[in-house]
Amino acid sequence: MGATARNIVCAHCQAVNRVPGDRDPKQGKCGRCGKPLFEGHPFATGGAAFDKQIDRSDVPVVVDFWADWCGPCKMMAPAYEQVALELEPNFRFLKVDTEAEQALAARYNIRSIPTLMVFRHGAVLAQRAGALDRNSLRAWLTQIPVG
Repeated sequence: MGATARNIVCAHCQAVNRVPGDRDPKQGKCGRCGKPLFEGHPFATGGAAFDKQIDRSDVPVVVDFWADWCGPCKMMAPAYEQVALELEPNFRFLKVDTEAEQALAARYNIRSIPTLMVFRHGAVLAQRAGALDRNSLRAWLTQIPVG
């Protein structure tokens, strides 16, 4: 018997795609828009698209709450990109610009940036404020219980 199918939300069109457990999600394409389900980099999101990603995806969703004027955010960005490349499809990586998405920042009580949050089925699994280097970020994510 094969592994359980997983719901993956397309980062482009927000369609929910059911990916059979015996298929490599990295090879999957969206049934609606045809774009790859995983591209090895974080996606900018906000509003209803953010809610759908964190609520409907069976894959844990890592969110970087950041701002363009934030020096530590800019310093961490390459590490976040690299870890996304390494850990997808086990995680989905998103970025939320707190200046453009002030309501989201308020909803999650973001007081300092960068703040990283990990969600699964709408619930917060982990949260951490402050910039991390690649190794620290990877180590933090891989110790989070996502089952």
